[in-house]
Amino acid sequence: MLRLAAYPLLLLATFLVAAGALVFHWDPARVSPLFLVGVLLYLTVLERLIPYERDWHPSRAEWRWYGVYFLLTMAGSALAQLLVTTAVGRLSPAEPALPLGAEIPAALLGGSLASYLVHRLGHSNPLLWRLHGVHHVPPKVNVANNGVNHVLDIVLAQGIVQLALACAGFSRESVLAAGLFVAAQGYFVHANIDVRIGPLNHLLASPEQHRLHHSTDLSEAGHYGSDLSCWDHLFGSFTWRPGRAPVSVGLSDPGSFPRTGEIVASLLHPVRRARRPGSPTA
Repeated sequence: MLRLAAYPLLLLATFLVAAGALVFHWDPARVSPLFLVGVLLYLTVLERLIPYERDWHPSRAEWRWYGVYFLLTMAGSALAQLLVTTAVGRLSPAEPALPLGAEIPAALLGGSLASYLVHRLGHSNPLLWRLHGVHHVPPKVNVANNGVNHVLDIVLAQGIVQLALACAGFSRESVLAAGLFVAAQGYFVHANIDVRIGPLNHLLASPEQHRLHHSTDLSEAGHYGSDLSCWDHLFGSFTWRPGRAPVSVGLSDPGSFPRTGEIVASLLHPVRRARRPGSPTA
């Protein structure tokens, strides 16, 4: 029953929080962090109750590393928000141009497309990969290491998405509501939980798909959408099928990046000379 109810409960909570924020005019600066903490606690409990892979639970050392990366990720998110605050304030209308019932889905689709394109570029552009690849170093996928990121990768990715929404003229209300769904989905797909959503995989992203995204087999490592899967269908990066699972996750060339515990080395990695193919990894 928990495997069946886990995802609907998350979606219901997201809807209720978004509705409450819009009706009661809650401060987004408070709502978003508190909601994120609630999502993290919920998924962490589920990882213990219905784990997909027990060996993917973080060790004590990994919890310490992940904690540092999480703080860096939050700092990157705050910096990205700071950089686009002025643009959002000037470009977003004071009143929604469309009814919120139409504007929120439009903001979700627009932000999801921007996020998909930035994410895919992070895998295809060598310079951006030296930032984004830090996230793919861990040989396991769980909700804790979703925060393992290079801080500049977060600044660029989130800043570009938020700026795209601002330039499109979406209201603050629609951006908040869409952002809550995106945040919930982003951590849900990374969770080490044994949940399957069946045909909904063709519309929404899921842990089943995102584990393939982290696969060491690059032929199946598509799924650049972390909220909606429609863009993966549209742009040919949808590889999931029922029962398909990666043999292993992580980097196909582990020696190309510092280990996750080498936090300073990971942060400095983008400015270091790239290792030539075939050269020693140590």
